[in-house]
Amino acid sequence: MKITRSLMLAAVVALTAGTAQAQLTNGEIKIGVMNDMSGLYADLGGPGSVVAAQLAAEDYAAAGGKTKISIIGGDHQNKPDVGSSLARQWYDADGVDVIVDVPTSSVALAINQVAAEKNKVFLVSGAATSDLTGKACTPNTIHWTYDTWMLANGTGKAIVQSGGDSWFFLTADYAFGHALEADTSAVVKANGGKVLGAVRHPLNTADFSSFLLQAQASKAKIIGLANAGGDTINAIKQSSEFGVVQGGQNLAGLLVFLSDVNSLGLKTAQGLILTETWYWDMNDNNRAFTKRFAAKNGGKYPTMAHAGVYSSLSHYFKAVDALKADGDGKVVVAKMKEMPTDDPLFGKGVVRKDGRKIHPAYLFEVKKPEESKYPYDYYKLKATIPADQAFRPLNEGGCPLVSG
Repeated sequence: MKITRSLMLAAVVALTAGTAQAQLTNGEIKIGVMNDMSGLYADLGGPGSVVAAQLAAEDYAAAGGKTKISIIGGDHQNKPDVGSSLARQWYDADGVDVIVDVPTSSVALAINQVAAEKNKVFLVSGAATSDLTGKACTPNTIHWTYDTWMLANGTGKAIVQSGGDSWFFLTADYAFGHALEADTSAVVKANGGKVLGAVRHPLNTADFSSFLLQAQASKAKIIGLANAGGDTINAIKQSSEFGVVQGGQNLAGLLVFLSDVNSLGLKTAQGLILTETWYWDMNDNNRAFTKRFAAKNGGKYPTMAHAGVYSSLSHYFKAVDALKADGDGKVVVAKMKEMPTDDPLFGKGVVRKDGRKIHPAYLFEVKKPEESKYPYDYYKLKATIPADQAFRPLNEGGCPLVSG
């Protein structure tokens, strides 16, 4: 008799849960974390972004969230065709409701279209191109952490205003590099500087010698590195071998992550000016998150891309709970735009009509070795860029959602 009563109770609980989740696809929220899991961008996103998603799910449950959450990870290999194919499989066959992270702008732009076609949700943390909230914007995508306009108007503007008024670009030859070069060139010129030239290099190249020689020959005061991850690390290391700085030119790392500085070491990276939207050592909330993250991520500290995964999912969960549904991607994203954002890592903010998440950005300088007092103590704050100035004005991006 006891067994029968237990079975009946289990049936009632399952039915109740099913009723509460009737508008949730498969009765759960399924997250697909997609990025470069083993290549040149693996440290800035990679498996760490899965950890960030897990922490967001844990905190949702701890705050009383009742919906089941499952998480899968996938490697897009920095190839748009691989990424879009995986996105279609996840959305069509595997029941994924939301794809997050996706560094490599060319891949993100491809998935941006797939998400719109399938009416699913796409939360971008790792990709940079500002086209995602400009001419390529859709009602299914939110661009969370940073973008090329922000980087250009943070790092680029600061360097020009401090005297670095002639530039030559070393640019990764794909959508991200092109966008970052274009946005930074516009800022340089707007602030009275000159662009003397540029050279494009293949993604994940091992030998920068010919590109650096062209940059040196330009005599530009600033060599702008419009690349990221392993490419930025290799370019900076090899520029040291070529004596670029000793020859009177300076490097501008236009997209530098904490993981890059860790790989370079402070002796090589010291003095770099960079712009980020999140740093682990800025406040107690960030430090507490970092302690949990590092414990799950082999001791490696989080980048702003990891923080963006956590933050964007935290807001997504709130929107789904408010709707009690996750099946219509446009509706979920509209709710995310309607609700003010507020989480432990990025604080209070908003998501604009064009899908751009708005928050402050920070101009940092990499510390000298003797200034660093503990592990990952790498940055000193130079300036805070207010949220209303950190990102491109709403009416300047050309997003159809703004004029429509």
